[in-house]
Amino acid sequence: MAKYLLKRLGFIVISLFFIVTITFLLMQAAPGGPFTSERQLPPEIEAQLNEQYGLDDPIYTQYFDYLKDVVTWDFGPSFKYPGQSVNEIINRSVPYSLILGAEAIFIALSVGVFLGVIAAMKHNKFGDYSAMVIAVLGISVPNFIMAAALQYVFAMQLGALPVARFDSFAHTIMPAVALATTPLAFIARLMRSSMLEVLSSDFIKTAKSKGLSSRIVTYKHALRNAIMPVVSYLGPLVVAILTGSFVIEKIFAIPGLGNEFVESITNRDYTVIMGTTVFFSALLLVSILIVDLIYGLIDPRIKVAGKGGSK
Repeated sequence: MAKYLLKRLGFIVISLFFIVTITFLLMQAAPGGPFTSERQLPPEIEAQLNEQYGLDDPIYTQYFDYLKDVVTWDFGPSFKYPGQSVNEIINRSVPYSLILGAEAIFIALSVGVFLGVIAAMKHNKFGDYSAMVIAVLGISVPNFIMAAALQYVFAMQLGALPVARFDSFAHTIMPAVALATTPLAFIARLMRSSMLEVLSSDFIKTAKSKGLSSRIVTYKHALRNAIMPVVSYLGPLVVAILTGSFVIEKIFAIPGLGNEFVESITNRDYTVIMGTTVFFSALLLVSILIVDLIYGLIDPRIKVAGKGGSK
């Protein structure tokens, strides 16, 4: 196990190195600069700002300075918010994104697995057709369209939920649902096909022949085996939640990290762009590692380490 973890952590470090390098080079290649705006600054002031932030240094000097800062988890100062560092912006905004993401993941997993199980148990019946209609709609409708529809129906027409902001639990319901819709649909379809395959297996037929109740067969034997592909989807699920939060946070005026990322692009705040990119990448890589470990815990037949590595 220790050897496996060290190997995976090494891959994470290497991946982050390439992500930092590519992100830095893309920011350098972008037209204009962090102090370029519609209101042109006097050349003297722009030169002073470039000198203050080290932007007049050679590119390789800037790169190695930034690399040393990232190693100590210091993303530098914000170019557009004087007196604020990128770390402060991340620390301030990431709790909103984590709360929203956790709610969306919970909704996607619980409802998606439930719909998939119902569809498999009621195969080619009304329950199956109803669950798959919901899944198709979830895949077909983009999350920003779903967000606008939820705002119109539940906030503007019914007045049941607040239209935007993030001041209470009620404010989180619509953005979490909008963010969870697409992954929920994928999980429902994935769970349905996996459950159908497991229910037709020999060990399920043997369990039924022993006189076990349908509930025990379904939830103790079939569900545990059928849920494995869904666990594998947790890594891509985190990606879908994180990337989807950029748009959703902007629509619902949530001061999360996704909203800060969009604002940083608009403001040409290069350090915030690079800092949030590295942070999201680290979060993604660690979440994939955690999913692999959970995968081995759920199914004891899968070993994360052993002779010769993974099995």
